[in-house]
Amino acid sequence: MKIAVSCNGNQIWAHFGHCENFMIYETENGVITSEESVPNPGHRPGFLPNFLADMGVNTIISGGMGGGAVDIFNERNVEVILGAQGDAKAAVEAYLRGELESTGSICHEHEHADECGGHE
Repeated sequence: MKIAVSCNGNQIWAHFGHCENFMIYETENGVITSEESVPNPGHRPGFLPNFLADMGVNTIISGGMGGGAVDIFNERNVEVILGAQGDAKAAVEAYLRGELESTGSICHEHEHADECGGHE
């Protein structure tokens, strides 16, 4: 399974589309087998969900995300986990243990990134 986390470095970023990078974790049998940082190629409506799905991502973990991105991930059969915070690897490990659940933090005004920081 491939899990992506929207990050600023290795910390989960509050808004998916405006993150600095994506930490991509390959997992097998509930264990992380590899990780890599992929720079955010740019926020354009509809682009990032398809970019990550085309990379083979099965799950995306983020602080928050616009409804359009959630819809595209759902169409591409990518599980969306929202409301996460803190260290990306720790969140993935919690997800693999079944301990990370989505809070559904959808940013309705996603073009206003500065307003999306309060998903705590």
